[in-house]
Amino acid sequence: MSLRLWHAVLAASVALSPLAAAAQSAPAGPSPAVIAMREQWLNPAVNSFTFRDTDKVFESRAVPRSGPVWPLEQGAKLAMPAHSTGSMVMGYDGWADRTFTNALLVMKDGKVVFEDYRNKSDATTHFISFSMAKTITALLVGIALDEHKIRSLDDKAGDYVPELKAGGYGDATIRQILQMRSGVDYEERYDFGEHPSLAATIHMNAIVRNKMRFADPAVTIGKKTVPGSTFNYATLDTAVLGWILERATGEKLETYTASHLWGPLGAEAGGFWLADGPHGTGRALNGMGYNAVLRDFARLGQMMLDGGKANGKQVIPVGWVGQMTTMIPFPAVYGRKAEFEGYGYQTWQVDKEPGAYSAVGLAGQFIYVHPTTRTVIVKLSYNPPVEPEWLTGEVLSYFHAIANAPAPK
Repeated sequence: MSLRLWHAVLAASVALSPLAAAAQSAPAGPSPAVIAMREQWLNPAVNSFTFRDTDKVFESRAVPRSGPVWPLEQGAKLAMPAHSTGSMVMGYDGWADRTFTNALLVMKDGKVVFEDYRNKSDATTHFISFSMAKTITALLVGIALDEHKIRSLDDKAGDYVPELKAGGYGDATIRQILQMRSGVDYEERYDFGEHPSLAATIHMNAIVRNKMRFADPAVTIGKKTVPGSTFNYATLDTAVLGWILERATGEKLETYTASHLWGPLGAEAGGFWLADGPHGTGRALNGMGYNAVLRDFARLGQMMLDGGKANGKQVIPVGWVGQMTTMIPFPAVYGRKAEFEGYGYQTWQVDKEPGAYSAVGLAGQFIYVHPTTRTVIVKLSYNPPVEPEWLTGEVLSYFHAIANAPAPK
């Protein structure tokens, strides 16, 4: 989801009283107190804490772990580099506080060389991934393709979800949706108030009030451009991919995630998807809602670095990570993050480092993979709704310094 969503949500939360929320929520829906808490999710006074254990506030779907845990080998501790900005020079602690860090883990050559938990978090804390979940969705699409549950990426969305045939998604292929090039008339813009935008309506009714499913408007949405022609970042695209996955596999997304990704990965803790819709009937929010512990996010990054292998076992089909991370460069700077250079299958090129790629989530969530130096960096953050202009640049600059730091002996 875009940063503008959370600007609007935070503004709306100030104006929306519990009584107004009660009047607008369905009788069987969440209580006014729960709605009020959900609307404060990104409040910078508390978001270091509200980005954790989100299943206590939102609907969720458990993804249990199973099988042997992938042991993460401990390497010699990395001497974290200094960070310079303007006239200031600071060590890791200064950089971590300056860049709103909740937790950070570095792996080099498959070994954990640095791990840090801040703000009363620890190794058991489940953190929200926000849109890093989009990259997880793309991993699941690759698995379903390998199983021939999805026949071809060039199949149309409506081949799997017939309800989509009449709308803007009717001519869009799975490949185009993976690339955020569906062509549908959707803007990741969240205007609340008397005349809310489509994105705002989906957010409030699907996630905050649990009245509808996030992907439902995809049935009637119109077309804006020729599918495949134009990049348009849209969480609705990823929600449609989740719908396709459920129809293609015949399984709920949380079940498929557990059996085909989370168990084979060797995760050390269960994860969970946030969910939309009425209690017990909604769908996993695969565009922004996966939650896991820091080390398991690191396992995902290491698995991608190793071409889809986890603990020596091929979990993701051979070649799929390469397809996901083959980027289409942006012809001009994409406005959300000035530093970002291109997009693959639900995965970002965030810089000009050769071969580097990243899962990226709202408010500073990163799984950054730097193949040249065999480095994986996971940063879980609590950026404010209005991010300082310098923030992403300083984060990526420090990632580069970590990646290029000599591996400890």
